Amino acid sequence: DGIRDDLVTGVQTCALPIYLLPSLLAQASGTNEAAVAAGLMAFFAAFAMVFLVIGIVCLIGMWKVFAKAGQPGWAVLIPIYNLIVLLRIAGLPWYWVFTPLVVIIPVLGALAYLVWIVWVYHRISTRFGQGVGFTIGLTLLAPIFWLILGFGSRSEEHTSELQSPDHLVC
Repeated sequence: DGIRDDLVTGVQTCALPIYLLPSLLAQASGTNEAAVAAGLMAFFAAFAMVFLVIGIVCLIGMWKVFAKAGQPGWAVLIPIYNLIVLLRIAGLPWYWVFTPLVVIIPVLGALAYLVWIVWVYHRISTRFGQGVGFTIGLTLLAPIFWLILGFGSRSEEHTSELQSPDHLVC
């Protein structure tokens, strides 16, 4: 299985999926520690791939939301600037970008950050004509709800509200 003959060159090749490489290396060394290390390496590689896919889905959804709000979609790719644009869409001033620094405070900082991000998401949800349920979804299932917000339809009054200069504080 997995071995095929190449009729043109006469060379045998083995098509081995990349995720089997750690276990193959562990079997070659013959120690139990190597097998555990290889298993952990494969687990963390799969874990990283899942988070990479989630991140890409969020980027796609946020790109579309930024574009719908009349902002440049590529802004989602630039770390601090994307938060400034997100705050602009939420109708908040640019200096709120420093609010996530409250996480430095041991326990209350994380709680304050959670409250802040839910508040920003709620402002974005209401600016796109959504309610509290959508805010909860955007907070808990961000990839799905960013896609819904980005690719979904909304009424024209919300579009003009988002693109009018009176609502853009930045």
